[in-house]
Amino acid sequence: MTSSVLTDQHDGVVTVTINRPESLNALTPESMQGIGEAVAEAATGARAVIITGNDRSFSSGADLQGSVQGGGLGLERANAIIRAIIDVEIPTIAAVSGPAAGIGCSLALACDYMVMSEESYLMLAFSKIGLMPDGGATALVAASAGRHRAMKMALTAEKVWAKDALEWGLASEVVGAGTQLERAQEIAATWAQGPPLAYAKATAAINATTLTELDDAFGRELEDQTFLRSTNDFAEGVAAFMEKRSPKYTGQ
Repeated sequence: MTSSVLTDQHDGVVTVTINRPESLNALTPESMQGIGEAVAEAATGARAVIITGNDRSFSSGADLQGSVQGGGLGLERANAIIRAIIDVEIPTIAAVSGPAAGIGCSLALACDYMVMSEESYLMLAFSKIGLMPDGGATALVAASAGRHRAMKMALTAEKVWAKDALEWGLASEVVGAGTQLERAQEIAATWAQGPPLAYAKATAAINATTLTELDDAFGRELEDQTFLRSTNDFAEGVAAFMEKRSPKYTGQ
């Protein structure tokens, strides 16, 4: 396990903390791998999993430095980790503060339950750098919020604040600032005392019913994102972001 991901286990509940505060918990291949390993390990003995960041941020998305260097997250592997979180046979909770943006948004939506701080928000910021949503977001958002709200998030890259996320069906509940982890721990502690077989069957059945397009979405996103990453628009989007200026897209 890398230091970019911390784990703690208490009374059957594993808490997985993204630990890159200097970058608002931007995700690297190593941190995604650490999350996947922690969830897989929890599945062998824990009764619930919490995925969280710190009070400033859940995750600001993929580390753009990796994009500049050409590596990125490794989308195929990231998709497999998102799928593993959805499929794990114990309940999962995202405790969200600050931004859950880009693939950080996908990571939160992959969980069975999402507790959001009232000061937090979800955001599909991909279009700001000439990309499209990935990490299954094209299916995960639409499954919970519907087509037009998914389109709005993808095309405008606007923040969806916690109150609206709850109204849209993207969040499970909203709590006071700084209390999201405490509330998630309360819920997870209850689940840890509940019927694990029933929970496993319920989450699997609901996911099978509502996420029928997820694997197709992974495939489309991988193909189309690979193309977009080869374009001049992507290079311009990243350069503009790094230089703190408005991008000039040409459609090439």
